[in-house]
Amino acid sequence: MKLALAVVGRLKSGPEYDLSADYIHRANATGRALGIHPVSLTEWHAKPGMDRDAQTALALKNIPSDCRLVTLDERGKDINSVDFARLIGRWRDQGAGQTMLVIGGADGWGAPMRARADMVLRFGSLTWPHRLVRVMAAEQIYRALSILAQTPYHRA
Repeated sequence: MKLALAVVGRLKSGPEYDLSADYIHRANATGRALGIHPVSLTEWHAKPGMDRDAQTALALKNIPSDCRLVTLDERGKDINSVDFARLIGRWRDQGAGQTMLVIGGADGWGAPMRARADMVLRFGSLTWPHRLVRVMAAEQIYRALSILAQTPYHRA
């Protein structure tokens, strides 16, 4: 199964860029043995002045119709890392060809993205900067694969 983190916006450099890239690299190394490869980062470049609905439409055009979709949204469900790992593992075992975890722009996603999602999640009730959400999502992907691989990275 392919696994992608897809985001509206682009980071060219900086600590958040480096951390995200490191977690994606680690996820690729761990995911190969699990049949989850490649793990990638996709950036959708929103044009200046694009509103939330236009960003949602841009993203939806680029999401394959047969893709399992996890949307990060403040109205989403709180789950723990083990349950997230089980979700990824279940979709893999069911034969999903691709799963995407998507992060919207500063104004979030329009209703069509939440309607398209197989799962809508949030990282708690606090508001997080977009750059940190990217790092946290990349880390949770790596953590999920580490849980599935039963490595000592995740300690419960």
